[in-house]
This record gives sequence, C-alpha cells and structure tokens, in this order.
Amino acid sequence: MYSYRDEMAARYNLNLVNVTPKTTVAEQGSTFGILYQSKPDQCCRFRKVEPLFAALEQYQIWFTGLRRVQSPTRANLQVMDQFPLPTGKQLLKVSPLADWSDKEVWSFARESGIPLVSLYDAGYTSIGCQPCTALPADPGNARSGRWAGRKLECGIHIAEAR
Repeated sequence: MYSYRDEMAARYNLNLVNVTPKTTVAEQGSTFGILYQSKPDQCCRFRKVEPLFAALEQYQIWFTGLRRVQSPTRANLQVMDQFPLPTGKQLLKVSPLADWSDKEVWSFARESGIPLVSLYDAGYTSIGCQPCTALPADPGNARSGRWAGRKLECGIHIAEAR
C-alpha cells in the first residue's frame, strides 16, 4: 500500500515521516523465526511499536485516526488523552474521529473525494501489515481478519502493551 501512501502525500502535500524497524523482515526471520505466526505480539513490538514510539520521542502531540467503534479495546477512547511512551515521556494523544461511526467516515470520504485503499473494495475491513491482514472471518467483527483472530491490537494504542 505504499502507492496509496505516496498518492495521499502528493495529493494533500503531506510531509510524511517513514518509520522503519531496526531489522528487515528477513533479518528478523533468520534470528527469531516467523514471529507473525508464532509470536505475533513480539512481531508487532519489533516491527511497529518500538519504531513508532522511538520516532514519537521528538514530538509533543500525536494525532491518530482511532475510533471507539473499531474494537472493544477502543470503547473508552478519549478525543484527547495523555499517553506515556516507554521512556516516561508523556504525549498528548489526539483522536479527533473518536466518536465517528463507520457510516460517518465513509460518507465524509465520499463527499470529500478522498480516495480509499483498494483493499476495502475487495472486502477487507481492517488493514494492517500484509501477513496479518485477511478478509474478516466474522462479518460482524471488522477486525476479525487481523492476526488470524488471535488478538485485537498491535500494541501501539494500548498502554498495557508496554
């Protein structure tokens, strides 16, 4: 989905910072095996959580697109909240879409002419890393296609993951 990222950056003149993990997928695999299958929490920690938290150290505010309806783990999401990084630094985490419904998001995108990731047209309802994103197993649970149903969150947005 790098092409979508690049399209959005060009369309909206965004100054994006690409955050990458310390090791490549191949290096991680040769050291630890296929973590997304055997230890998905550890895989997420190496590939997503640690790199993002390191990058966020230089900022005071973190904007997210999280919404309460996305998952039971997000039901109490606040529009603004303090978020502790592992170093102890506190960020202001802002989730302006926290109370938006799915219908409101799709309507806004359509009315505003915002292109969508093509995977939505193919039936995907929650999109993350390639090996851990599948079509939903349960049509009533948008995130049931993530991590083969073994977990709900990667760890970026929940303090308990640290």
